This record gives sequence, C-alpha cells and structure tokens, in this order.
Amino acid sequence: MSIIPQGAAQSRPTPQQSVIGSGESSTVVNYPSRGFQTVEATQLVKIGNDPTRALGAGIAAGPDIAALNLSQSKATSALDSFRTSCSSLVRREDNSGLTNGADWQVSCDAAQNWPANDAARFFTSYFETVQVGDGAAFATGYFEPQIRGSRVRNSNYTVPVYRRPANLVDVDLGLFSEELKDKRVRGKVEGTKLVPYEDRAAIDDGAIAGQGLEIAWAQDYIEFFFLQIQGSGRLALPDGSVMRIGYAGQNGHDYTGIGRVMRERGLLADGKTNMQGIVEWLRAHPQEGMRIMRENKSYVFFTELTGPGPLGAMGHPVVAQTSVAADRMFVPLGAPVYLDMEHDIADGLWVAQDSGGAIKGPNRFDTFWGAGEEAARIAGGMSSRGKALIFLPKGTVSRLYASQRAPGK
Repeated sequence: MSIIPQGAAQSRPTPQQSVIGSGESSTVVNYPSRGFQTVEATQLVKIGNDPTRALGAGIAAGPDIAALNLSQSKATSALDSFRTSCSSLVRREDNSGLTNGADWQVSCDAAQNWPANDAARFFTSYFETVQVGDGAAFATGYFEPQIRGSRVRNSNYTVPVYRRPANLVDVDLGLFSEELKDKRVRGKVEGTKLVPYEDRAAIDDGAIAGQGLEIAWAQDYIEFFFLQIQGSGRLALPDGSVMRIGYAGQNGHDYTGIGRVMRERGLLADGKTNMQGIVEWLRAHPQEGMRIMRENKSYVFFTELTGPGPLGAMGHPVVAQTSVAADRMFVPLGAPVYLDMEHDIADGLWVAQDSGGAIKGPNRFDTFWGAGEEAARIAGGMSSRGKALIFLPKGTVSRLYASQRAPGK
C-alpha cells in the first residue's frame, strides 16, 4: 500500500520549449516566449517548507487580468463553469493552501446574476493572477470515449465494468499525524489491519467477480482499458442506446503509463508512439500486451450517469474546451486557470474542475475536449508546453505575502 501521490515533482523543459506529439510520446522543440512573462525563481515567495503544495513551491503576483485580453467566448463559458463550481468552492478545503472557502464568496455571489455577454469584465473585476512555482506549464488532453458495451453479459460482452466496492476505504492520514497532512491511502480492512486493495491483475482474474458489482460489460478489454484512463465514457449498447459511466473511485495503486513503458523497452516503431500505435501493438501482441497493461496496477470503478456529465472531481459536469484537470495541491479546484501554450488551441481561460492520477505537480494540466472523433483527435495530440496563471479572489496575494512576513512564518 502506498501513499496516493498528491504533488510529486515533475521534470519539465524550460518555458521556451514545447512537446509536440500525442499522449506520452513527445519531441521537444523550441518556440518563442509570448504573451505574459513569468517571474524569476528568485522572486518567488515561499510560505512554509512543503514543496508538494503551492505555498511551499513559491508564488508570485502575476500580470493584471486586463492585460491578458480574455476572449469573450472563452470567458463566457468559463463564467458558466465557475458559477457551477461555486456551491462546492465556498465550502471545500483548498489543499493548495492558497485560499479558504470564504475567499470565494464575494465572486461567487456576483457570478450568479452576471450577464454572460460581459463575462470578461467579471474576471477583471473580481480576480487577480498568481504564478505558482516557475509558471512553466505542461498540458495534455482528455476526452469522453465511446466503446461497445452491454448491460448484460453474453458471449460478445465479457469485460466487467465494476461499481465501487463497499469495502474500498479512503483514509485521510492527516487526521492521525500533522506530518501526513493532505496524504491519503486507499485499501481495505482485513481483521484489524488496513491492507492494499486488489490490483488490476487480481481484479482481471476475478478477485471481486460475482459480488453484484457489475453495472455493465464491455466488448473489448483494450477499449475499456483506455476508457479507464480517461476516467469516464459512453457505452454504445446493442439496441442503439448509450449508457454513460463516470468515475466512482480507484483502487489506490499508482498509475503507470504504458506508453512510457513500451518506449523504454523499444517496442514501438518510429511514428507509432501515439495512442493509435500503442493500440495496434497491443492487438498484434495480445499476450505480451495484456502483461504490459497489467503493469498499470491502477483500476478505476464507475457509476452510471443519468444526468449531465461526465462529472469531474468536484462532482460537477465538466465542459468541453472549458474544464481542465489539475493537481489540487497546487490549484484550488474550481479556480479559473489561464494557459498560454505552444498549441494555440489550448490558450485562454479554463476552470479547474477535475483531477487525475497522472496530473501531478505545479502547472500540470489536462484539458477536456468533449466526446466524438474530433475531441479524440485533439486530446490525443495535446502534449504542449507553455505558461500558466491561476486566478484568485482579489486581495489573496497580498494576504499570502503578509503571512510570509508574519512571525514564525
């Protein structure tokens, strides 16, 4: 059983470099710095000694929002998503340490009746920008895949889609030790001990089968494997209808990206290091492919979605080209995020409404592109370097600076 990683440091190229490629495959190329300028590391203000959260990584006041020339269409969509997030934002704990719920109340109250056609002015009126760490961002993309499935098992549909087991427990270690604040584990209780939950291989081999946990059945294991990585998706049922499933939990084991594993072993030919190439190799080598997929011990559980969706980590629907996944240790979930990336399509205002097992570290983001072939194409090719700013309620940065100067800080 391992501590679920909340903010592991990631190695990144400089802000003047970009990664061009798909998924985990990439080539680093240079591009000119543009948009806003990041603050040098020597100018960062660090509060506390914990580099696994925003305060310890260091912060700096960013440029005035008016200077960013927000797109009115992006601002309109971001305002709507921010408004949706407010019910959670004002009462949830901010693991990054940047804010508390009360900080967001004024902007959330104003958002409720703010006219959509004046959304850019909403953000310039109520927010200021902050750079976390060096501000050097890395963004990937995700989408809502659709695969073949059935509500009942038969000879064509044999891959179980499980709901979250009742014996899977989450433990907040910070309740037991201040040194373990914001650290969590997942496992199950056996006798008087908390032990690791079954990993992917054990679950595939039937460790939780026959317990009534199956909510549906997928036709293809590889398709379902990649749907698990996305965290939500759609099952195209035999009668032509669609069943939507969303993230309901994970078994507590670390996520392993199989693309990296396959590249390191020299299994992928040049030009075949994208998702399509990975799938082709897995299908051509079914036995070895299964062993490689099992090296990703992480396993995701689902629930059927009957309302708007898919749902992000906040429990609210994520929106194509507006919602972004982030590491909650560095970004308050619900906060607006401004990206200036090598891939211009990802530039502009987003709202952090989701998180993910592979989305760890400061300025690490996963942009959501919706459903369908175009969304899959964009998300699969989104692997981009650039710069990022977080929008916080006005007055937050000066308060944080003051706390750093206070005695004992």
